[in-house]
Order: sequence, then C-alpha cells, then structure tokens
Amino acid sequence: MKAAVYHKYGPPEVLQIEEVPIPEPKDNEILVEVYAATVTAGDVRLRASDFPTLFWLPARMIFGLFRPKKKILGHEFSGTVKKVGKKVKRFNLEDQVFGSTTMLKAGSYAQYVCIPEKWKHGVVHHKPTKLDFSQSAALPIGGMTALFLLEKARTETGQKVLIYGASGSVGSYAIQVAKNYGAEVTAVCSGSNTEMVQSLGADQTFDYKTQSLKRIPERFDIVFDAVGKIKKSAAKRLMKRNGTFVSVEMITQEKFTHLKQLWEWAEEGSLRPYIDKTYALDQIVEAHRYVDTGRKKGNVVIEINRSKEAPLKEMEAEKEEETPAGKALKGIYESEVVYSDQQNPGTLQKV
Repeated sequence: MKAAVYHKYGPPEVLQIEEVPIPEPKDNEILVEVYAATVTAGDVRLRASDFPTLFWLPARMIFGLFRPKKKILGHEFSGTVKKVGKKVKRFNLEDQVFGSTTMLKAGSYAQYVCIPEKWKHGVVHHKPTKLDFSQSAALPIGGMTALFLLEKARTETGQKVLIYGASGSVGSYAIQVAKNYGAEVTAVCSGSNTEMVQSLGADQTFDYKTQSLKRIPERFDIVFDAVGKIKKSAAKRLMKRNGTFVSVEMITQEKFTHLKQLWEWAEEGSLRPYIDKTYALDQIVEAHRYVDTGRKKGNVVIEINRSKEAPLKEMEAEKEEETPAGKALKGIYESEVVYSDQQNPGTLQKV
C-alpha cells in the first residue's frame, strides 16, 4: 500500500510516499481502508519536532529522540472496515467509520490503518450519515478539543464566549459547540475570515489585525484561546469576574462520549466541518507547506483512497484471471473521476 512516511524530523519535504505492507489487524482491531485524513497542528508539530522548550526533551523521549518512532503521521481519518478482529463487537465488514489514531504505532497517512475497537488514548465510531468522508475525517481532533475545553469551562445557555483564533480548526468548532450550548459568541479573526465565522454561527466578529483586543468593550464569561497565543493576564482583562479562560495549550483528553456528541450534532445538522483545501496523498508535502504558512482556515483534508480500486482489492483480484469484460468495466470506472491540475488541489472533476 502507499503511505506518506518520514524518517527524520524537519520541513514538509521529509515526507515521502513509499510502498509499505498492509497491516494485519489484531483480535481487538479493525482494518480500515482510509478514504480521507487531515493535516492537523499535531501532525505539523510532530513532523517538525516543534515542541515548547520545557517539553522538548520529554516529547522527544516519547516520540523518538533521534528519529521519529511513528513513521506514518495522520491523527484522524474516515474510511470503511475491511477486516474485523475476532474479539471486535461494535463493527462489521463495510461499516463506515471515523476517529483518531492517537498514540497508535501508525497514523492515517496510508491506504490502510489498524484501529483498536477501544484504547486509552483515542476513539473510533460509525461515520455520520450526514457528512461525507472528507468532512468526517476533519471532525474528531478539532471537534473534540473544542468540546473538551468548553465543557471544562462549564459553558451554559446565555453566557458570552469570546473565541480567539476562531477561523482555525479548533476555533471553527468552538463557535458551533458554544452555539449548541446556547451561548453568545464573539469570534476574533482576521477581517478576511469574517464571512466564514459568521456562516458558522458567530454573533459578533472582531478583526484583530485592525484593532487591539483592549478595545473590545464587552466582558465575557469565557475566553477561549483556540491558537495558544493569548497570555492569561491579557485574557483576564476580557473576562467578567469569576470568568474562565481555556486554551488549546492546556492538556486535553479524547473521550468517546465527546465523539458521540459531535456525531449527534452532525446528524442533526447543527455542526459541520469547514474544509479549506483538499489534497491527494501524493500532494502531502504541498499540504504541509500550506498549513505551515499559518493561513489555514478550518481544516485541510488529504484524500487517500479516491478510487474503489485499493491495493487490498487489487491483491485479491490477482488471484483470479481478469476477463476482457472485467478490464472494460475497470476502465470505465477509472475514467469517471480524475484530479484536475487546473483547479484547486484535490478538486474532483467528472470527465
């Protein structure tokens, strides 16, 4: 199978497309044919070994002191179950699933990945029927982070919430989660992203590029730093007495109850991922370069198995003699969808 692999820390160019063996699921695992993954802040940080000074050495001890232990990145995914371990209860063949790969040996930048039915650090669930595979892949990490922090802040109906960095992945979900809680949301972002955050439900917007946060006259029950750039002292000036400050720099935890809540909101239509750009797996370097610019809005998706002709099926097909009719049908399918170089990366075009 194809996978984006990195053998050393560094810039996007350390990512290389390689052929690696298809993994075999253990008794408690499912083998997922990955249809989509994303480029998260965690992927970029691990690739570049960009850890805060105080945590640099402990992080390198965990993730690899001299070279990365986890050669395949990709923190979240969506796809279809292709093999089921004999101890798995919740999933069956061909189930559509989405989830995270947190602390597993391999990530989702590959055509196949093995996912435990249950483990300490991550989660997996059936894919929302109202979202496509790209949208579903972009939901777990940013969505669960936003929900964890707003739950930690004890968000309630009628509260005023300020979200700094509202146009990023976590910020875009924080807007929607806060609105689902019944809060009033002020979104802080660049002026060019005002329309985007308004479309997600922001009641008010504030352009940090043209005005200082000190000029915001209101005081808030919750100040949510979605990009880790606000000092607590600055946040206090924006908070009501007994207000709460939360930040993505805080330790968060992935919970199945949170993923299920996001699933429910997605099914209801009250939460939707914002997709900025879509790339193919072969464009993984370009995707990471774009995220490195800091101009990403919402989520950046990596489409992996765009065609149904994935390696596992190809391996099975090799066992049988291909007929002329089979060749013809395969040719018709492969001509149905292609990537267009003239459009944005990852745009599908019928031909």
